[in-house]
Amino acid sequence: MSNLKAKIIPVTPLMQNSCIIWNEDTKNAAVTDPGGDLEKIESYLKDNDLKLIKIFITHGHLDHAGGAFNLSQKFNIPIEGPHKEDEFLISALEEHGKMYGLSDSKNFLPDRWLEDGDQLELDGIHFDVYHCPGHTPGHVIFHNKESKFAIVGDVLFQGSIGRTDFPRGNHEELINAIRTKLWPLGDDVTFVPGHGPVSTFGQERMTNPYVADQLFNSTGNE
Repeated sequence: MSNLKAKIIPVTPLMQNSCIIWNEDTKNAAVTDPGGDLEKIESYLKDNDLKLIKIFITHGHLDHAGGAFNLSQKFNIPIEGPHKEDEFLISALEEHGKMYGLSDSKNFLPDRWLEDGDQLELDGIHFDVYHCPGHTPGHVIFHNKESKFAIVGDVLFQGSIGRTDFPRGNHEELINAIRTKLWPLGDDVTFVPGHGPVSTFGQERMTNPYVADQLFNSTGNE
C-alpha cells in the first residue's frame, strides 16, 4: 500500500481542482495549483494535521497559479513548476486577476522551473514530470508510478481536452502530448484533471471524443 494520500479542493469561481497530496506516515503535504480560495486549502490542512512544505504548479493560468505566491510567503515554502515557457503567464497574474475579479493573485518566479524528465519529491514519494504543451506552452503533469496516479492540470479531462485558443495554445501539440506522454503511463492510471471529475487514461482512450484510440489510424494520425 502506498503512503500517498490526496484530497481535491475546488477553488476559484472556475472550480479548479487544487489537490492536497501528502505522506500519510509523516503528514507532510504539498498542494498543486492553488489558484485562490486559500482559506479552503488552509482549513483542510489544519483539520487534518497536515504540514504544508511545497507547492507544485502545472501551468501558469490564473485559476491554477494565482494564489501560489501568497501561500508560499505565508508558509515560507518553495514553488516548483511550471516549465519556463509559461513565464509570460505567471508574470501577468496580477493583471489577469484584476480582469477576472481575483485581486489577490500575485506574480511570482518559482524556486524551480520544471523540465521533462524531472522528479518532484515529497517525503520519499516521487512524481515524474512530463512536459505536455498545447493548452499552454509550459504545461507539465505529475505522475506517481507506485500509486498509478497523475495530476494533469488542463491537458486532459473526463470526456474532453484542454482549450487551445489561448495565447500560444496549440491543438496539434496537445493531442500529441496526450497520446505520447500520457497513454504510455498505463490505462489503469487514475488522473485528477484541472476541472471536473477524475477519470482513468483507459477510460479516455475508449470514450473521449477528442483523443479516443478509434479516432486514429494505425500510424497514429487522425
